[in-house]
Amino acid sequence: MLTERELQINPIVQESVLHNTKTLTTLHNLTASLFGVGAGILGLESYLGFVFYLIFSLITSALVYAFRVRPGIVKEYFRSSIELWTGGLFEGLSGFVLTWTLFYGLVRA
Repeated sequence: MLTERELQINPIVQESVLHNTKTLTTLHNLTASLFGVGAGILGLESYLGFVFYLIFSLITSALVYAFRVRPGIVKEYFRSSIELWTGGLFEGLSGFVLTWTLFYGLVRA
């Protein structure tokens, strides 16, 4: 947790935190559609498709963490570290299923 002195030197602006959250959610929504295309082309069915989505969504969050968030200081960018890893995960699920079934039907038909 940041001390009061650190917050005075580098204040956390809530508008920036909300912007980061919206950006991460948008990223997850866009990549979910791409992951759906991949799962459909690979012909994944049932749980394997959802595991595919979960793994690649976590990889996307890991890449955001590695390249955009200073290690160990997640609270400066997001409300919590759980929000970084799961933010946008469920919102992108419908787009994933939609493109997954579309491309599965196109490839297998």
